[in-house]
Amino acid sequence: MVGVTFFGDFDLASAAIWGFWLFFAGLIYYLQTENMREGYPLEMEDGSKSPNQGPFPLPKQKTFDTPHGGEVTVPSAENEAAHRRDGLALEKAAASEGFPQVPTGDPMADGVGPASWVPRADVPEMNAHGNPKIRPMSALEDFSVSAGRDPRGMPVLSKDDQVVAHVSDLWIDEAEQEIRYLELDLEAEHGSGKRLVPMTLSKVQPRWVMVASLHSSRFNGVPQVRTAGQITKLEEEKISAWYAGGTLYS
Repeated sequence: MVGVTFFGDFDLASAAIWGFWLFFAGLIYYLQTENMREGYPLEMEDGSKSPNQGPFPLPKQKTFDTPHGGEVTVPSAENEAAHRRDGLALEKAAASEGFPQVPTGDPMADGVGPASWVPRADVPEMNAHGNPKIRPMSALEDFSVSAGRDPRGMPVLSKDDQVVAHVSDLWIDEAEQEIRYLELDLEAEHGSGKRLVPMTLSKVQPRWVMVASLHSSRFNGVPQVRTAGQITKLEEEKISAWYAGGTLYS
């Protein structure tokens, strides 16, 4: 019989369980090293290389094709440097690592603490057709406000109950069919030009729009978009960080 003459005293059950454990260990090794393609090698808070890098080595470089053209190679020192912000206006609050750092200037202008942002790609987020995903409603003939209050034309109130702007347009995520930003025209006494405010940090009331995270003196400092009718991922990051940081610092 095969089980007697071929395998003899070989334990098939033991071989099966040991085969499973070896496969499982290999799977853990593969998943962990693939997870280390970005953000590694580890660094200390001052940017120096951490002495404790863990038991797993960095994986070999792999190049990925990105949607709508382009490619990115990870891990790579160039890729890590492009997503790092050096020289931040912060100082350590303790000698050891792991403690919050203290802003040394204007944290909202410096983009640190709750107002921090990361250097995302300075290009618009694209839809499946390769077109900018977020656009003003005034440029979209197929969109309209079909339910709820249309905030266009409403005054915008700040944390200190000052009328700082009026809503001039809505910026729409075409793919998700939702409002992402309100476009504001600033009043002359609070600055000039247009600014965007995330819809999630606005509250549309019956007669006005409330933006409770910013004092009236802070609206003129909201980062502006570089190209009219278009917003990049980096600009989104900075704008959202400004309002989020204002919740604590404004």
